[in-house]
Amino acid sequence: MYIVPEAVIAGLLSRDECFRAVEAVFASMARGAARNFPVIREALGYADALYGFKSGFDREGLALGLKSGGFWPGNAAKGLTNHQSTIFLFDAESGQIRAVIGGNRITALRTAAASAVSIRHLARPDAEVMAVVGAGHQSAFQLRAALEQRRFRRVVAWNRDPSRLAGLAAVADEFGLPFAAVDLDQLGAEADVIITILSSFAPVLRVAQVRPGTHIACMGTDTRGKQEVETALPGRASLFTDEVLQAITIGEFQHAIAAGLVTAEAVTPLGAVIIGEHPGRVSEEEITLFDGTGVALQDLAVGAAVLEAAIAKGLALTV
Repeated sequence: MYIVPEAVIAGLLSRDECFRAVEAVFASMARGAARNFPVIREALGYADALYGFKSGFDREGLALGLKSGGFWPGNAAKGLTNHQSTIFLFDAESGQIRAVIGGNRITALRTAAASAVSIRHLARPDAEVMAVVGAGHQSAFQLRAALEQRRFRRVVAWNRDPSRLAGLAAVADEFGLPFAAVDLDQLGAEADVIITILSSFAPVLRVAQVRPGTHIACMGTDTRGKQEVETALPGRASLFTDEVLQAITIGEFQHAIAAGLVTAEAVTPLGAVIIGEHPGRVSEEEITLFDGTGVALQDLAVGAAVLEAAIAKGLALTV
């Protein structure tokens, strides 16, 4: 089998290759050719950590495997990434293990690619102001991928600790765009596209702060109890997600479902838009909301692409 250490993954795949891998997974799911298996996600009761497993199989790409890992909020103080994960790939013909791959960077890449796919298919074509709510490890990945989807002219962002926004300002500078740290009222008043990337158990973005025509990608909620936006907001928007069952049980829509504001039938898989079974955005005034809960198939697809690139470049260890 192969081992691809975390340290060699940077630079193996371009953002466009990650985008195409994740977009293909959405489409395969919509065609019924790929399936995510039930998620195990639990609080350890130690180190304030959340830990779990995500797994699945894609009959088109033949990606079979799982990602094991979670969130350790104290890691930043140790100089480590809060999200820690490892991907295991298996041979679909025999069930033998094929590879063990560092999953931290892949998680950030596939999460950013998923929100970027939602922007490509759901944001208004004339979107000009990009906004990010949150400045954790994944935020810079999110912004880079998002800025490639439209001709944005300005970036605004909010974080509880504004000093941490320097990383997002640097990304905006990479793209030659002006950047401003703003409060949430100004962010919503200006933004055409908003990405929320928080590990929050209380809503941060409010309904009154979102103007008509906005596309929102909620990328931080993946556990029961987590929440990034006000419960009423999904009731005002057209709803899309990666995996409907996850969105209504552990994703951002869990709260609106519990409050009776929306139903599972109101949530559309993004893959249905990609393959043309759903029109996606239907008006300039419509608020579209994509709930990116994070599915195993995204990790497996990007992990498989990383594996092939690592083998081709002689960076995969053989055991």
